[in-house]
Parts: sequence; C-alpha cells; structure tokens
Amino acid sequence: MGWCCSGICRALALLVLLFVLRGRGCCCWGLNSNSGDGEKSLRSDPDSWEALHRNKRSWVWNQFFVLEEYTGNEPLYVGKLHSDVDKGDGKVKYVLTGEGATSIFTIDENTGDIHATKRLDREAQAYYTLQAQAIDRITNLPVEPRSEFVVKVQDINDNEPKFLDGPYLAGVPEMSPLGTMVVQVAATDADDPTYGNSARVVYSIIHGQPYFSVEPKTGVIRTALPNMDRETRDQYVLVIQAKDMVGQMGGLSGTTSVTVTLTDVNDNPPRFAHKSYQYTVRESLPVQSVVARIKAADADIGSNAEMDYRIMDGDGPGMFNITTDEDTQEGVIILKKPLDFETRSGFALRIEATNRNIDSNFLSLGPFSDTTSVKVAVEDVNEPPIFTTPLSKMNVSEDAKVGTLIGRVSAHDPDNSNSGIRYSIDRNTDLERFFNVDASSGIISTAKPLDREANSVHNLTILAIESLDPNQIGKGITLITVLDVNDNAPVFAIDYETLLCENSLPGQVIQTISAVDKDEPQNGTRFYFALDATVTGNLNFTLRDNTDNTAAILTKRGGFRRREQAVYRLPVLITDSGSPALSSTNTLLVRVCDCDSDGVALSCGAVAYTATGLSTGALLAILGCIIILLVLVLLIVTMRRRRKQPLILEEERDIRENIVRYDDEGGGEEDTEAFDMVTLRNLNIIRDPAVRRDVTPDTPTFYHYTSASRPSYKSLPDNVVFREFIWERLKDADVDPTAPPYDSLQTYAFEGSGSVAESLSSLESLSTDSDQNYDYLSNWGPRFKKLADLYGNSDSVFS
Repeated sequence: MGWCCSGICRALALLVLLFVLRGRGCCCWGLNSNSGDGEKSLRSDPDSWEALHRNKRSWVWNQFFVLEEYTGNEPLYVGKLHSDVDKGDGKVKYVLTGEGATSIFTIDENTGDIHATKRLDREAQAYYTLQAQAIDRITNLPVEPRSEFVVKVQDINDNEPKFLDGPYLAGVPEMSPLGTMVVQVAATDADDPTYGNSARVVYSIIHGQPYFSVEPKTGVIRTALPNMDRETRDQYVLVIQAKDMVGQMGGLSGTTSVTVTLTDVNDNPPRFAHKSYQYTVRESLPVQSVVARIKAADADIGSNAEMDYRIMDGDGPGMFNITTDEDTQEGVIILKKPLDFETRSGFALRIEATNRNIDSNFLSLGPFSDTTSVKVAVEDVNEPPIFTTPLSKMNVSEDAKVGTLIGRVSAHDPDNSNSGIRYSIDRNTDLERFFNVDASSGIISTAKPLDREANSVHNLTILAIESLDPNQIGKGITLITVLDVNDNAPVFAIDYETLLCENSLPGQVIQTISAVDKDEPQNGTRFYFALDATVTGNLNFTLRDNTDNTAAILTKRGGFRRREQAVYRLPVLITDSGSPALSSTNTLLVRVCDCDSDGVALSCGAVAYTATGLSTGALLAILGCIIILLVLVLLIVTMRRRRKQPLILEEERDIRENIVRYDDEGGGEEDTEAFDMVTLRNLNIIRDPAVRRDVTPDTPTFYHYTSASRPSYKSLPDNVVFREFIWERLKDADVDPTAPPYDSLQTYAFEGSGSVAESLSSLESLSTDSDQNYDYLSNWGPRFKKLADLYGNSDSVFS
C-alpha cells in the first residue's frame, strides 16, 4: 500500500514520488502476502529489506504531517492508504487502529483516505501512532500484514511568550556604575523550538528608559545611567516585552513588570539645620534630667543614618553629657551636676555629630560629620535655704541640765534676695521633744533630761524656713551623741541558780559570778565583789574576788542538810570603778541538794515527811476509780436531763396558745380510703351559728333527762359535768360539715359549774341583801373617803 505525504500534494508529484520510492527501495517496503511474516518497523534496516524475496509489492506508504489548529469546516485530509492487492473491485477493506482512531482520525474503508475530524494542538500532543491493515471484505482475513505509522502535528505560531516568574521585584544600590546588573527575566514559548522561529524569543524594554536596559537574548536588565540617587527617586517600574519569531513582524509577544528599588548607601553626611542652638533651663533642674535634644539631618536611612554625638569643648567641664537616642538618632544633652544661677548663669557647648558607618567608596562626598554650638541659659528660681554644714555632729553629757546649750546650726538663702532664716526641729525626728532650737540663732539646747542608756544618739532634722517665703524650706541633719556618765550600778550578769550538794567539802567552789553595767567607762570596766557586811561573819559561805570581773563563792564547812535548811540567801556587794563609784547588793540563792557520787544533783529543796507511803500502782488504781465515778455521775445527770417529757400537757399551759399545723393534703377526691366522702358531701347538716362552743350545749347526754326535768350543771357532780361536756363536744364535731376528714384538736373552754361558796366578787354584793355596814369608812380619814362614798351610803349611790 502507498502513503501520501500531504493532502495538498499534487497528483503529479505523488506519482513521481512513488516512482522514486519504488526505484530506491528506501522509503517503502514490501511483504510477500504468502510469507506470513509479522509487522516490520518503519525504522528497520533498509539492507534487510533488500534481502527479502519480493514476489510483488504489498504496501506503499509515506510519513504523514498535519497542521495544528485547522479551522476549516470540512475534515482535514491527512493522506491516503493503498495496497497493491487492492484491484479496485471493492474486495479490500482498510482498517485504522491506534491513538485517536475513530475519534480524531477516520479512514474510508474503500479508498483508504484518512481525514482529521477535530482541531489538533501540538502543545497538547505532538504526534499520534496509528496501525493500518488491509483485510478481505468477505473473509475478514488480512491481505496485508499490519503496519504502524506516525501522524505528526505540524507546529504553527499560536502561543505567545509568557513570564512564569513575573512580576519581578529587584533592588540595586544607588550610585551604582553604568551597566550594573539588576535582575534577569525569562519568558517561555510553548511552540516547537525545533521548527521555525515560533519559539525564538527576544527581549526589549517598553517602559523604564533611559534608566535601565535589557539584553535582547538573555533578558538581563542593567542600569543605563550612572549614579542614580535614592534620595531623588528610590523606585522604578519597568515593563519588559518578550516577542517570538525573533522579534519579526507578526510575532506574538508577552510583557511583565519589574519593580526596581534603589537601596541606600551612606552617601550623605549629617548636617545640622542651624549653626547654633539656644536653650533655657531652671536652676532647680534635677541631675540626670534632659536639658535639650538636637538632631543632625541625614538623608540616608537605616544604619547609614546612625550617628554619634560628642561634646567637643565648652564651659563647665563635666556639667553636661550627650548621648544618642537610638530610636530617633537625636543627641540628648543630660545634666550631670547641679545648676546654680548665682554661681553661673549660662554655658556654651560645641557639639559634633558623626556618621557611625562610613562607606569608603564615598569618602569623596564627605566629611561625614558636622558641628554646631549650643548655649544653655540658667534661669533663676527661688531656692530653699542651704545649710552651711548639711550634716552637723554634736555631743552632750547625759547628766546635762535642761536648757544646756549643745551647738549651733547655720543656713543661708542662696538667692539674691538673701531672706532671713527661721529654724525649727522636725518633730517626727524628736517625738519626745528632748531638744529645742532657737528660731533666730539656730542654737540647739536640751529640753528634757537625757538618758544615754535609753538612746545614745539622736538624729534630728533641722528645718530652715525663709522669712519672705515660708514655702521655701531647707533641711539639715544634726547628730547629737549623748556622752555617758556613771549613773548605773553593776548587777549580776544573769540570774544564777546555785546548787549545793549535801556532801560538799569545806572550801569547795559552788558558783562563779560576774556582773554587768549599763554604763560605758572610757578606760574599760572593773568590778569589785564582796559579801555584804551583814553576812561577813557567817559560818557557811565566803567570797573570793578573782580580779577579772568575776568572783567565786566557796563553802566554809561541810555537812549541809536539806532537812535542816534547804535554801540559803547570800547578799553580794558589787562596786564599779566609776567616778563616783556605784554599788549594788545582789542576792544569790543557794539550794541544798541530794547529789550522787559524781556531784550531780538528784533532788533539791525541802524534804516532805510521810509516815507511810503508797506505791505507784496503788495511786494509779485510786485515780482510775475516781475517774470512773466521775463518768458515772455525769451519765446519770445527763440521763435525767434527757428523760422523756410527759404526754399530758401541764395544767398551767393554755392549749389555745398552741398552733398545730398539719401538712397532710390527703389523696384528693379519688382517695376514698382515707376518709368518708359522704361525710364531706353532706351539706344538709348545717351547724347552728348561735351555738357557743364555750358553754355546755343542750344535746342529749348519757343521762336521759327531759328538758323540763333536766337538772342544772351546778347540781351534777364535777366528774359528770365534765364528761357530759366532752361528750357534747365530740358529737358536735362528728356532725360538723366543716370539720376536717382527719383527727383534729378540739378546744374545750368549759370551766365547770363553779365553787359551792359562790363568787367572791364585790360586783354582785350590792344586788344581795347584805347587812354589812360600811359607814365606819368615813371615820378612817381622807384616804378612804372614796370607798366611804361608794359603800357608806348605799341609797345615795345606787338610787
């Protein structure tokens, strides 16, 4: 079968081409239809083809090409498939299989014409591999072996260049030389780079001249002007174009933006805006306060604008210091010493600002420093008085009399007004008012007796107040030390506990004593010890002064017995070495003890005499019995207090004073077991509202009396009266429709028929025939006149 290269080839060219291919045998191959060999690759060795036995030609073929993006209305003719077996009688049928068969490519089974039914895109797929076969239409058997061929999609320029990494951001240092590389851009074209110029791209700059340029082939952007200044313009936006077809007419193009930022370099020195600055501060400004802030302008930014300040020279060395504020790059002038208008009213300084980071490439633009002068004027303020000596030290003896002069303080007004000064003591520092100060002279004197042992140093704050402006107050410190005098006698250093063994021998040391003195002698402390004169001749103890401010107590005899005397009191006289010398008598208690063989005290004090003794077990048993008895007593008392209360209420308790509350709500109308529902619904029995519940009702009783023959309650026995009354109340409650369906408390207020002796009230005495005569009340005096008027003359009162 034969293949035609293009659908647009002329018939004559096709015939010539077929003739050439046949003659050379390099572009077509044949298979014996009877050989039965398999497929042969299109890229097989041509020499092997010559070795084949060619009885007749089988297939005639060509490689097919088809243009992409065909826009015609009819299917695009690709080529023709033909077999030598085909005699044109319709017995051979052509079949096409492989990539895109039937979906993209179709074949006329009779003629072998191949068409493309869809638009092809080389960028999507560059070639298609298909298999062709000629079969007998009747038997469906192959008349030719299957052959594989390729349909290549021929590229057209249908894709513009694209900058996949755009837009670009780049930076270049300012003042860079001409031709400094900035950035490289790259565009890609999806067209076939091996076919024509569709994918050959060149670059050009559309916007950004004359500052920058781009290399056409590489896309490298470079500076086109030297010494571009960031301080003039710091950013440029370039538009770069990439065009295929080597930039020729008709080529497609794409663009991208490149933002170029000029980075800063230190090419600008600092400059002060003024050659001199002047500031005014008050003389009361505290030390370490900010006097002023100055700044040298620098057009650079970041580290290139950092600078250091220093004071080159000026008045009052050491008065001021200058540092750099790292946030604002300002020079901060700080006060180092106090100001005094009266001493100096102004200062002149010369200050230099220098760049911290200097670029050696731009030294020709320097110098990178600048100087200016700063004048500081001191403003006078009304200052408080100042003490001549801020800290005064004075001494006074503790035996000084009240009013003794100790010393003098002095202060003055530092201002030109030279106001008068008044002195006083800050009483917060002298709460007990031991001292006074003269308001005019500043002389300090004692106001109370002093005691060095209570307070040896007094720290006073003296106030100096201006007479013209009392708000101006100066303060000074005065330390007054109280000098010691010998006014305290020595005493024992501690409270001694001296133990004396009964088996002590004569001359044995039983105690070593020492003394203390609140005074502080200048030449050291020296104490003298001796027994008091009252016990100098005692036969029991003696004292030995050790001359080292201690003394030893010794026994004069042995054989001490606790039974004879358990405690001895030994008075000791202690004298100091002061002038005048002071002494005190201190009593040393000596206890006689029973000691073991090593001299360790076992028991001391008086001996208790007992005829017989009890053992420890017996004492514990007795103590246990006592505790058990106490517990039993407590239990009995507790049980009696918690005994059961009687169910019957006390006679004197009125039951009407108690409120009984029932929380039982019943079971409702459906509950017929708790109570009789008929009783609740019996509304025909209406209680007589005239019946009084506090009197005996007239209802039948256990004693059947007629109404005419019923005896009076007064004639019945007491037990019968109350029983009848309770029975009547019970029947009344049973027929009461308003009574609750559960047990309730009934109130009985009947008190019985009364006493046989009748009433003792005088209210009824006038209604009886009484022979009592009350005329004697008139003779009892004016205090009984009212009773005499009421009872003395009954006719006149009750007429």
